[in-house]
Parts: sequence; C-alpha cells; structure tokens
Amino acid sequence: MSEAVVAGPLGSTPSQTVGPYLSIGLPWADGPYVVDADDEGAVWIRGVVTDGAGAPVPDGLVETWQADRNGRFDHPDDPRGPQPGFRGFGRCPTDDDGAYAIRTVVPGAVPGEAPHIDVSVFARGMLHRLVTRIYFPDRAEANATDPVLASVPADRRRTLIAEPTEDGYRFDVRLQGEGETVFFDV
Repeated sequence: MSEAVVAGPLGSTPSQTVGPYLSIGLPWADGPYVVDADDEGAVWIRGVVTDGAGAPVPDGLVETWQADRNGRFDHPDDPRGPQPGFRGFGRCPTDDDGAYAIRTVVPGAVPGEAPHIDVSVFARGMLHRLVTRIYFPDRAEANATDPVLASVPADRRRTLIAEPTEDGYRFDVRLQGEGETVFFDV
C-alpha cells in the first residue's frame, strides 16, 4: 500500500523576464520587411533602443503594427483588405549597437486618429513588452487632433514623433530615465 503525499499550500510561480532568448527565437528573415523594396513609397524606420543609462540594448526586439497607406489593416476585422504586398506587421531584433530597421510605408489615417505605427519593445530584464507609437512630423495637423497623442503631456510628445531622414524616419526608444519614450498601458 502506498502512502499519500499531502502537499502544503502552493506558492506563486516566480516571474520571468522576456529575455535573453527572445532575440534568438522570435526573429525571422522577412520580419523587417513590411513592404517590398520596390513598393512605391517604401520608407525605412530606423532607430536605437537604449536602457536607462543610455547604453544600447543589443538583445531587444522591436515589433510594429500599422495600417497601409490608405488606412486599411491586414486583418480579418478590416473587410477592405490591405494594399497588395502589405502585411502590416514587422519584427526586427536589435543588433550589437541596439539598432533596428523596418521597411514599411507611412500609414494612412484611421478614423479618429492621426497616421501612426504601433510599436512593441521586448528586451532582457522586462516582465512585459512596452508599447508606444510613432507619429510623423509632416502630419502636424492630424497629430494636433489625435486623441492618444493629446493625452500625453505636451513636454513628452516629442518622444513619439519620428525624425525625417534621407530614406525614411528615425525613431529611437529610450526604455527609462531622462528622455524616456512615452509608453502606454495596454
């Protein structure tokens, strides 16, 4: 006859961070290419992810989700469907210098919001992804009426506005500290 084992009260499972293996297991070769290189209007969104001390984060992951240039999504809930060759989702690991790059198009406005790209950042030491948005400086009129951007204190909005470059835009992400990017609780 075997003896029954009586367990005491169960404790919580310890929390785990999202890294370092995310930079090994989640990237895929086509991840940074939301559109083809020959797509009319293709631009690069490039930037650097830095930690609270300003050091680059070499094992992070940046994901983007956006509408196409006409404000349509590649998603079953949008019956209009996206432009051909557009998937709306991008994913790029950061390199040794914390840099990432995603080839896409500037999105069109969606009802009630300015053109923007939703961004998720994953990195070592984080328990959850951080979520932010990229807005475009040449859409100032639409930005002025965007309810999400308007909810951000005026002195912090600059952290959500991309800077124009020769072939697209630059959008750096500061995870914490002075100049920290605005993140949203979603």
